[in-house]
Amino acid sequence: MKTMLKIALLAAATATAFGATAQDFPAKDKTITVVVPFSAGGPTDRVARDLAEALRKPLGVTVVVDNTAGAGSSIGSARVARAAADGYTLLLNHIAMSTMPALYRKLSFNVANDFEYLGLVNEVPMTLIGRPTLTANNFKELSAWIQQNKGQINLGNAGLGAASHLCGLMFQSAVQVEMTSVPYKGTAPAITDLIGGQIDLLCDQTTNTLGQIEAKKVKAYAVTTSRRLTIPALKDLPTLAETGLKNFEVSIWHGLYAPKGTPADVQKKLNDALKVALKDPDFIKKQEGLSAVVITDRRVEGAEHKKFVLSEIEKWGAVIKAAGTYAD
Repeated sequence: MKTMLKIALLAAATATAFGATAQDFPAKDKTITVVVPFSAGGPTDRVARDLAEALRKPLGVTVVVDNTAGAGSSIGSARVARAAADGYTLLLNHIAMSTMPALYRKLSFNVANDFEYLGLVNEVPMTLIGRPTLTANNFKELSAWIQQNKGQINLGNAGLGAASHLCGLMFQSAVQVEMTSVPYKGTAPAITDLIGGQIDLLCDQTTNTLGQIEAKKVKAYAVTTSRRLTIPALKDLPTLAETGLKNFEVSIWHGLYAPKGTPADVQKKLNDALKVALKDPDFIKKQEGLSAVVITDRRVEGAEHKKFVLSEIEKWGAVIKAAGTYAD
């Protein structure tokens, strides 16, 4: 009888302690860390730092960004998957969450099962751009140029698994022309070589291309969104779907994640704070400065966020498998 009583008391104490942890989250003397699996200064890092500031207000604690870059974001993602499931270590990652399962033969974590999905943050459209010396001045002319130059076209990207690489794979498949993929260590050197004429085409996010388009240092041919953009410099560009490449839609999205097993109450508090952050005028203004669209639809909910990512895993898995592209 005494043993049973001790067990019952221990169970009650454990439940109380657990409930208090969730109820008191976040503790005022603790800091929440948002891990960014890319180097400081890049587009994802900028989104994370803007979000950290917007989350600080509704959470009432310090939110810091910690960069853990490498291996196409898998190192930083693995760090969060292994972290304590208490809500104090989060992950902000982009489209890589949907491509890692196909790109990497061996991952130390499972994207679908080792994270709690807190909500989608934003989407950034992409643009198809070309070197300034290309004779084609619109997409129709570009299509003709591609057909006339089969086997001679260099298509740049920011590295294996980068959004520009994925967009390039999808574009080659859509136009049914194989191009020479030229990988770079980031978007900056790729754009530099595009401007210099060392490569012919590049498909990358507007965060990286808008300034070059506005300065007329590159030629812009189309956007990868389902609708035309309202950005002044891009408003006259057709969507790739308009040009006849059906179902061609690519965007860079960012989502927020917690380690698997994070208490439901903690997840709710983080999701509630995220919803407040996404309505913060300062955050929205900063995202507009990155040419990003803040998410306002149901994907701000954890379940819808996960459903979306799983559909993206299926989509990109097929593209990557068809291209036979893998990382070690």
